[in-house]
Amino acid sequence: MVQTRSLLSIVLATALFVSGCGGGGGGGGGGTTAVAPTPSPTPTPSQSCTLRDRQLWAAQQIREWYLFPEDLPANLDPEPYSTVNAYIDALTATARAQNKDRFSTYVTSIAQENAYFATGQTAAFGIRLGYDSTNRTVTILDSYETGPAFTAGLTRGVRITAVGERPDSLVSVSDLFVRGGNAAVSDALGPSTAGVTRVIRYQPLVGTETTVTLTKAEFSIPPVSPTFGTQILNSGGQSIGYINLRTFIASAETPLRAAFQQFRTAGVDRVVIDFRYNGGGLLSVSDLMGDLMGRSRLTTDLFSRIAFRPSKSSQDSTHLFKDAPQSIAPRALAFITTGSTASASELVVAGMLPWTRGNIWMVGENSYGKPIGQIAIDRTACDDRLRVIAFATKNADGDGDYYTGLKSVFDRRGEKTCAAPDTPTLAMGNPAEGQTATALSALSGASCTPMSDGAVRMPTETDPESSATAPAPFKGRLLPATVPSPAQRDMPGFY
Repeated sequence: MVQTRSLLSIVLATALFVSGCGGGGGGGGGGTTAVAPTPSPTPTPSQSCTLRDRQLWAAQQIREWYLFPEDLPANLDPEPYSTVNAYIDALTATARAQNKDRFSTYVTSIAQENAYFATGQTAAFGIRLGYDSTNRTVTILDSYETGPAFTAGLTRGVRITAVGERPDSLVSVSDLFVRGGNAAVSDALGPSTAGVTRVIRYQPLVGTETTVTLTKAEFSIPPVSPTFGTQILNSGGQSIGYINLRTFIASAETPLRAAFQQFRTAGVDRVVIDFRYNGGGLLSVSDLMGDLMGRSRLTTDLFSRIAFRPSKSSQDSTHLFKDAPQSIAPRALAFITTGSTASASELVVAGMLPWTRGNIWMVGENSYGKPIGQIAIDRTACDDRLRVIAFATKNADGDGDYYTGLKSVFDRRGEKTCAAPDTPTLAMGNPAEGQTATALSALSGASCTPMSDGAVRMPTETDPESSATAPAPFKGRLLPATVPSPAQRDMPGFY
């Protein structure tokens, strides 16, 4: 591993405020993040954890590391801002207005984020939700096998019809949309705290409406589903590998290696990589994915490059392909993407573009568009971790700046995109499911309808800690109207 990556423990976080993925969570999450080397700003005015002291500390780190220093105000009084993140939003408002930093610089909890990135640990029901504000519906897009919801029978394709704190206080989802839009639905589901209980009425795929009482619990998210995450499918007489990665966390390494070992043993050289809801995460995991597809690459071949601002150029680094024992040499790749596909996910796609020319497809929807990364700077006394956009990412051909999504890169290079619908009533990886079917068809040589122009945007809500509001699209992943957890920042729609 090169110097910067070992020093910084870089993470590709989610793309939105969200996520926002910030959201890093909220919304799509992601961006590149890292625990930076000890910075050298001027000392903070005090070592207390008062609001003003935390705001001034955050501002000092941002002024030292921010990728777009020319966009920061010369001076900004923190007094009018009621939270640290509201002040950060004001500092980064110019870059956000230019579509470069969409709520991807923020303060979060060190303890919560460490637990999530290590094992996927979080407190939730364990479901991923999408919404349709016109028809006023909420549908489960994914259900995590280790979470309370999966055990209770709430699986992909189930439609949630009402939510309440008690059986006698159920409010229909339709009424919640009327009262306050998708933010009201999110609020009704409660905070990301273990022990929070809700009564949920839902319509299963088969049968009559059912009511269940669910309690949020601490559990670890399986980054690769044990039920559908790794498969070898047959399409047109060809064996095609399928891998669905939910999020880039450290515990993804073992199932990823196992998946590619399965492909290698079976002689698979055509693979569908499903990133449809993946908002990003650890850069080390994106590097591993490149290595697992680098069997035919030279040790001098470049997978990715990260570049800091000129004053921090000593931190620049590259990742060269390394042949892992499980590596394959793919002849063709189809990446399933949506507006929730961000950051580390996009970096993997971009990283493989120069090495799979003419045999690479992007299927589904345009990606989010986050060719930048975060470092993480900790202030342990206050449990503050500042995620600050500090570097840009590029592939071996210098492709970067895809702020409107990866479709722009595919179009410029003459590579193929295929529009395809997500079909929540069928499992991801089911050969009949809309995006899976189109990806398999593309790898088998069939033609497809290209993605339409225009960037897909993940939905965001008004952040109560933020001074800014981002518009929510017509349909999208349901996002928290309150401060998102680390898991929600990386996985839009997670509850």
